[in-house]
This record gives sequence, C-alpha cells and structure tokens, in this order.
Amino acid sequence: MTSPKRDKPITVLGIESSCDDSAAAIVTENRQILANIVTSQLAEHQPYGGVVPEISSRSHLQNLPHTIRTAMDNAGASWDDITAIAVTAGPGLIGGVLVGSMMAKAIAAALNKPIIAVNHLEGHALTARLTNDVQFPFILLLVSGGHCQILEALSVGHYRLLGQTVDDSIGETFDKVARGLGLGYPGGPAIERFARVGNPYKFDLPKPFSNDKGHCNFSLSGLKTAAKRLIDSIQPLTQQDIADICASFQESIVQIIISRVEVAIKRRLSSSHENRLVIAGGVAANQSIRARLSKHIEKHSYQLVAPPLNLCTDNAAMIAWVGVERLQLGLVDELTFQPRSRWAL
Repeated sequence: MTSPKRDKPITVLGIESSCDDSAAAIVTENRQILANIVTSQLAEHQPYGGVVPEISSRSHLQNLPHTIRTAMDNAGASWDDITAIAVTAGPGLIGGVLVGSMMAKAIAAALNKPIIAVNHLEGHALTARLTNDVQFPFILLLVSGGHCQILEALSVGHYRLLGQTVDDSIGETFDKVARGLGLGYPGGPAIERFARVGNPYKFDLPKPFSNDKGHCNFSLSGLKTAAKRLIDSIQPLTQQDIADICASFQESIVQIIISRVEVAIKRRLSSSHENRLVIAGGVAANQSIRARLSKHIEKHSYQLVAPPLNLCTDNAAMIAWVGVERLQLGLVDELTFQPRSRWAL
C-alpha cells in the first residue's frame, strides 16, 4: 500500500450505501467538496411505504458503479488524484453495506490505495467540521430514521453517549405517523409541510421523559401509539384534521428534543466547549425543529450548528470527510475489515 502523497491535498473518494441511497463523493482536506452524487431509490421503495432491504441491496449493486464514475467525472479527477478510499462499513442494512464495502475494497486493492472503514454515525457527527470547522469538543444531537442519540464529541473516534432512544427513533416515528395519515414515504417532509398550516396545540399528545431531569434518553413509542389512536378516532380525516395532527405531533417532538438537550447541556463533562450544539441526521433537515431548538438554546449562550440540508440526509461527502480526518491521524484499515449491521459510535 502506497503512502499518501503530500505534494497535493489529501483527496478522498467516499462511498455510502447503508440504506436506500447510493452515494459517492470526492472531498479534499481543504474542505472542498469536489463532487457529491446521490442516486435515490425512492421510487423503488415508495410503493411499500418504507425501505425493503432486498430491493435496496440490488439497487446499490446496479447504481454504485455509475454513481462513482459520475462523481469522478464531476470532480474532474483521475484515479491518481485520489489519496484514499473511505466507505461506510456500518451500521446499516447489511446487504447494502456489503455492496459498498466490496466495491471500495476492489478499488483500493486495484489502485493500491489506503482504505478507511467509516462508521456511518461518525459521518453525521463530523459533517459540521467539514461545513463549519467546528472544533472539539461539542455536543451532538444525532436524529435520523434509524438513530436518536445525544453525544459529547471529544475527538475523532471518541464520543461519550449522554442519551439515546429506548425504543423508536424520531425519524422512524415520523414515517409511521405519516403512513397512518396516508402521506406516503418518506414521512418527515410530508408532516413538516402539513404542520405549517395546522394548529400545534389542537391535540395534546404525550411527551415522554420531557419532565425527567435525571437523564437524556428518548422514548417515542408512546407518542407513536397515541398518534395512531388519535388518527383512528377521527374518521374520515379532513385536510385540516391532517394538518392539525401533523402540527400537534411535530410540536410534541420539538418539546421532547428541547427537554433532552436541556439536560445534556447541564450534564456535559468538558468545560472547554465552544458552547455549540451540532444537530445532524435526516431529521436535522426539519426547519421547525432547527428554528425552535436554536432559539431555545440561546438562553444557555449556545449556538446551533446544522449542516446544509443536502448534507443532513445520507450522503458520501460526510463519509469522505471522515476518511480525510482519520487518514490525517494515520487511522487506516486493512482490506480484511468486516462490514457490520450494528456499530455503536
């Protein structure tokens, strides 16, 4: 394996295939995103109201070669320009993770380039360092379709878990409530859209743990069940009913998040924080959640940092950036690394 050349910036090809998007990106150590290509599988999964693992795996196999080639072309890069290959090695749907990992291994082996096996969650965690140059340590709220955690990010590869969901994730709850309302998949954008014209105080939905100051954990199953019962009790639903349910549901989510972040800020261990709260993951694209959370934490002299919307959902730029950071620290992997369906941050 050749050592990274230092006569030009480190340039990493990132590959992401942990769920339902095939993605490839090229990022430099100078925080330049030279290309960031996402090939969506939304049309394949929409008829089923969620991601079908077998369909996802087959689609990655079909889509990734073209996606990688497009990223290289858009960046105007040759293989000689690529310093290393970074790939999501977990957590995620194991079929998709295997497809991406094997393609990355093949490229790295053929080119004799270093390979970095990236934890998908660390991709989300470090996106703010790519886009906003956020310095360690900072508090991270990671909320997506599969993950719901609050962590203290101490350095690359070092994270302290402050709290997490004990059942469903916030993104998963959005999807299930949207399905109950007949809004289709993905549910988050649809609920946010309807919530804009709804009354957030029309229905008093539960806010589990919101008054508990002893921990930072989340619980969404009770809220999900209450929303389902509410939907079943109002039939047929008018457009205004749907809007009011969406607004009330989103309001409960906002209050839950604010209550958990409040505890996390008070429980932080490090005294050297720059008073920044980073929000990452697909749910971070919700503008209402961003605005309310940003306003609330101002009273603690905290600033909310959120990546651009296109870098909140799954993408390969975040994977490539982790590759850059880990490569700079000499943290590379062998071609024998094992992809994982579960991988704690």
